[in-house]
Amino acid sequence: MNNYQLPVADWVETITEWMTNTFSGVFSFFQSTGQSLMDGITSLLVAIPPVLFIIILTAIAFFISNKKIGLSLFTLIGLFFIYNQNLWTDLMSTVTLVLLSSVVSIVIGVPLGILMAKSNKAQSIITPILDFMQTMPGFVYLIPAVAFFGIGMVPGVFASVIFALPPTVRFTNLGIRQVPKELVEASDSFGSTGWQKLFKLELPLAKNTIMAGVNQTTMLALSMVVIASMIGAPGLGRGVLSALQRAQVGNGFVNGVALVILAIIIDRFTQNLNKKKTTPAKSKLSKKQKIGGTAVAIVAIIALIAGSTLFSSAKNGEKNISLSYVEWDTEVASTHVVGEVLKDVGYNVSLTPLDNAIMWESISKGETDAMVAAWLPGTHGEQYKQYKDKVDDLGENLKGAKLGIVVPQYMDVDSIEDLKDQAGKKITGIEPGAGVVAAAEKTQKAYNNLSDWSVETSSSGAMTVALGQAIKNKEEIVITGWSPHWMFAKYDLKYLEDPKGTMGKEETIHTITRKGLEKENPEAYNILKNFHWTKEDMESVMLEINNGTDPTQAARNWIDSHEKEVAEWKK
Repeated sequence: MNNYQLPVADWVETITEWMTNTFSGVFSFFQSTGQSLMDGITSLLVAIPPVLFIIILTAIAFFISNKKIGLSLFTLIGLFFIYNQNLWTDLMSTVTLVLLSSVVSIVIGVPLGILMAKSNKAQSIITPILDFMQTMPGFVYLIPAVAFFGIGMVPGVFASVIFALPPTVRFTNLGIRQVPKELVEASDSFGSTGWQKLFKLELPLAKNTIMAGVNQTTMLALSMVVIASMIGAPGLGRGVLSALQRAQVGNGFVNGVALVILAIIIDRFTQNLNKKKTTPAKSKLSKKQKIGGTAVAIVAIIALIAGSTLFSSAKNGEKNISLSYVEWDTEVASTHVVGEVLKDVGYNVSLTPLDNAIMWESISKGETDAMVAAWLPGTHGEQYKQYKDKVDDLGENLKGAKLGIVVPQYMDVDSIEDLKDQAGKKITGIEPGAGVVAAAEKTQKAYNNLSDWSVETSSSGAMTVALGQAIKNKEEIVITGWSPHWMFAKYDLKYLEDPKGTMGKEETIHTITRKGLEKENPEAYNILKNFHWTKEDMESVMLEINNGTDPTQAARNWIDSHEKEVAEWKK
């Protein structure tokens, strides 16, 4: 039994691939339609003047909280804080993601909960599925989400719905089952139909419990925001992820506080909507009023969809290009520089930070147009081998890149073979799956003196923080390093000699585009093809960003002081 391993991973891969191929048309339809709808909603929300939006929401908070000042004041101050920190557009993107995820979860969850309440057999089948959905790590849902829908908000909503759906289902089931049997029997004795009993007795009595489930679903959808940003979903989560990967404590705190403010507002709003009103009940709406309200809702929905289409059509007539990149300091610098140059010639540039593997996949599928972040032949060698027939390699944009095992200059070692028991016998790495980490793991196995060492993965930001702390305290540390990188300009570091060559030789960074970009967008293609600079250029931008300058501003500063080089790219 121990010698045989069930090929579960292979089965899941096969099923996912079959679904992706078989239902590609359906997934593509949902991706394009959903993305247009969500872009439209975000654009409409952003189009509302922020101050007006804040005032309206504050007024709503005042009335739904029975005219208590606490929630209103918190809403006013919290939203003005987010606006002051230039995070309003990110906030609206997050609101769109949470809103759509919650609505879809409720639309699916309430009927499923009713089914569970009405059928013990359905409950026995659905309950373990809900257990699975709730206990599976949220990151796992990103894998099928990307396979089915690519990158962006749609896969973010897909992953969020799976993660956030169970509370609505469970609480709906619980609420209906808790309706007193005497009332149900009385309803039956008066000849009520199943639908009458459900809508006039069970659902009204279960309302508070169901709303509690809706509240939990909304909170879980919000908790997926940061995870969804790994696959290109915009919003406040992207700022948190970026700060984490680049060790920017301040930016991470500000984006995190913005998420907390949004979470508290949503939570208090849903809780207050669920509270029993203390004021006398108003007379029921007349039939005409109900019809009028329904008509207004339908018109609002139609206007929203029309607005989405209008915004999408407007964008289609413009010069658009999307660049993807990994949140490594090198790629943040180069991508923002190229992005600013493309803006100068009239392009609307979209910059999307992604996980390394997803970045390559997005280019191969045409979901993003280009990247300037391919480290070859070693670091991204596996990805290049997998996708080289589906992308265009425009050649190198930077020479002399290097990977290696790096230590502070004060450590008394010069070669990997000199390592014995330094730094607790561990090599501090970056993200799992990164090329430099894979090379370090290969190195650890190849050198006998490292047989009892370990490669500890984290993130590039966490690694640089650990390096800075170690140097400050004159402690030993061994890291996975690469250049160009600002840490070589800030700290006195050295590469350890690698007699066996397991960390690879000198590398170059290449520009990669999707197939067809040259024909469809020759001006942008030409700039991308001409783009090249030096390690010193890149490190100067990286160091400025690390010192607190916004990446866009740092890129602009470099462009303004290197007009001659930039002019060559535009030829």
